[in-house]
Amino acid sequence: MTDAFKPPLDLLIAAPRGFCAGVDRAIRIVELALEKHGAPVYVRHEIVHNKFVVDSLKAKGAIFVEELDEVPANAHVVFSAHGVPKSVPADAESRGLDYLDATCPLVSKVHRQAERLVEMGRHIVFIGHAGHPEVIGTFGQVPQGSMSLIETVADVEAFTPTAPDNLAFLTQTTLSVDDTAATIEALQRRFPDILAPRGEDICYATSNRQAAVKAIAAECDAVLVIGAPNSSNSLRLVEVAERAGKRAQLIQRAADLDWTFLNGVKTLGLTAGASAPELLVRELVDRLSERFTVSEREEETTRETIAFKLPRGLEAAA
Repeated sequence: MTDAFKPPLDLLIAAPRGFCAGVDRAIRIVELALEKHGAPVYVRHEIVHNKFVVDSLKAKGAIFVEELDEVPANAHVVFSAHGVPKSVPADAESRGLDYLDATCPLVSKVHRQAERLVEMGRHIVFIGHAGHPEVIGTFGQVPQGSMSLIETVADVEAFTPTAPDNLAFLTQTTLSVDDTAATIEALQRRFPDILAPRGEDICYATSNRQAAVKAIAAECDAVLVIGAPNSSNSLRLVEVAERAGKRAQLIQRAADLDWTFLNGVKTLGLTAGASAPELLVRELVDRLSERFTVSEREEETTRETIAFKLPRGLEAAA
């Protein structure tokens, strides 16, 4: 299609978007481990929830496994950014595996809070999504029975703790800010003595990306989110756009775009989840340019400058 016949499309790109500091760090840990030790380096679970990232690391020599029993003796292994139960590093040590923990420091902060609360004798109400690796990892920091999972306001209403005056709550770091606020409000209404975390558990990157989508949604007819279907923070971005009254869709990369989604769209919003690389954003812009005369504009709501230190032993390699 020649430029003269391409319909116009205003493209409003949210900022911040894409990789957060925790994802950057986790990917770098795998890359540096490969540089230091050579291939293969084993990774327990997807290092982050993004197929493009995982496939890129596979091409460099990373081997992804679900459990440690798939890792041969004396191998090098990396734990994913979502965090793991305490039993996993203990198992690695008992087998003599050399491991690196790529858990996001903000997830580790929640782990430490959980340990402290249990030491205080509090029962923890954990707000999160059942089966998510971060939830599994956090539950694995404390003795069984020390935590109860809550997903919705309805769960709060049905919750009947044995010691309602001795509760505390924590949250998964990648939740919807608005949904979590409603759940916390319900918890505090039902259990006025419940102990809140010292600071916000939902990570800065999750909050910032949701705020950026809210900012562009008002000007858009529809919103596309680049991210994986198993990425909690990416799914939340779709929900934020839909809550703003806009059509929204999650796609993994440009090839997945259904052109009918753009019917009637004059201004399209675009963002990417915290584990989606910027390369995939540019790939989609190029694909859109095949059919439209694209006018691109970025709307920045905040600037992120956070960076996390690498684990000891990899700093020299970096």
